Amino acid sequence: MLRVISFGALILYFTVLIIAVLREKKNNTVEDFFFAGRTLPFWALSITFIASWWGAGAALSTADLAYTDGLDAFWYYGMPVLLATFLMFLLAKAIRKLPFLTQGKMMEGRYSKAVGKLVSIFIFLFMTFSAAAQMVGVGKFFGQYLGLSYEVAILLGTGIVIVYSLMGGFRGVVFTDVIQFVLLLCSAVIVLIVAWRTSGGWDAIAQAATAAGKTGYMDFSGGWRRYISYVLTFALAWTIQANVWQRISATRTVRDARRMTGTSFLIFIPLYFIAVLAGMAALAIYPSMPEGGVVSAIVRDYLPPVPGALVFIGISAAIMSTMDSLINTGAMTLTMDVWQGKGAVAIKRSRIATGIVSVIALIIALRIRSILAVAWIASDVITTGVFVPLIAGFLWRRGNSRGALSSMVAGLAYTLVHLAVSFGLPMPLPWPLRSTAQTLVGIGLSLVVYVVVSLLTPPEYERADAFLAAAGRSRRKEADRSI
Repeated sequence: MLRVISFGALILYFTVLIIAVLREKKNNTVEDFFFAGRTLPFWALSITFIASWWGAGAALSTADLAYTDGLDAFWYYGMPVLLATFLMFLLAKAIRKLPFLTQGKMMEGRYSKAVGKLVSIFIFLFMTFSAAAQMVGVGKFFGQYLGLSYEVAILLGTGIVIVYSLMGGFRGVVFTDVIQFVLLLCSAVIVLIVAWRTSGGWDAIAQAATAAGKTGYMDFSGGWRRYISYVLTFALAWTIQANVWQRISATRTVRDARRMTGTSFLIFIPLYFIAVLAGMAALAIYPSMPEGGVVSAIVRDYLPPVPGALVFIGISAAIMSTMDSLINTGAMTLTMDVWQGKGAVAIKRSRIATGIVSVIALIIALRIRSILAVAWIASDVITTGVFVPLIAGFLWRRGNSRGALSSMVAGLAYTLVHLAVSFGLPMPLPWPLRSTAQTLVGIGLSLVVYVVVSLLTPPEYERADAFLAAAGRSRRKEADRSI
């Protein structure tokens, strides 16, 4: 009965999304398709900002991890998101003031066309792999909930996202995200309340943790030791995540950009704790990790069919709202930075690019069925390859295009070595894969190459000063910092 009602709810949900997209204003330009013409209110962009990072990992993986690790699980997704959002709050003014809409164009303006193109390629890969991670989530969740095979479940969930993304562009993504966020919030609260009441509350959870031999289960402070590599890698990668910068660029004013990031930071805190507390409550309900994960088990075992179907739609919304954002930004990068056009041709190419990103991500998700593995590959690529030249471009006037290009090539080579090892290539490494050491060494290598090459080659002060002035940075202050 639950599966039948859930499938019917999914059809109704899809119908509502399509109606919402069709009622929206028609896209006439690329700026309309990818930035909604910079006409959306900050509260709507705040919701889509939150939806971009509250996806399969937040809704499912955090709860499952909390079942095992307790309060420490907040460090897994919650802490990187908060750190990245805080850094975005600090950068929002400069990003919004720049006369460039994409990171590729920003880096072309700061350094050179070659650097801009390479940044765009990195971003395209990151968005595609990240979208694939969400497809893995939807495949596993739909498969468990609806009794479908992994392949059919992925095609179903991804198909829904592709349809409304093609029809509505960024404006469609934002307004469907608003609907999805409401559903997600209701679902998350329902699961938490049911799990908490069924478990017996805080004391019962503590007793279950003691019985299971889980020391420090109720302690929040120990998480940094266990998850510091994820905090660093994910936070730095997400700070420069193009779909988030897209939302900052889409705001009406600089003030709206700051309000959007600040509001999102505050809302993220309770949202991630909801997932963590639900997962912890499950420890007092189930003696071992339930099949299909904590959320699916609670809904299946303790909710009537109709509320259970609502939760199913809410969790589905969490996954798909992140997926649509990643696909849209990947298509934006491909269209505006690589495959440009004008007028109706540009809109057509935007839709084709949306399809290209979706198909490539789908192929990846069908071959690599691990959210964490796919997410790590995406984050490692963008962190070691793009973070240093992108952020340093706002901070160091002496940094030049040759330094940026060399830094990115070094970061890419470093990532490819670790990627090859992760796929079974026998190659000795002085540190474990997916470790803090791997992340810090990669960023350090990128930084050293950037600084050394910049100092050994001629400065490009005129280009740097023009960029920094457009970003609202004082030339005098930058000159004082120059080497």
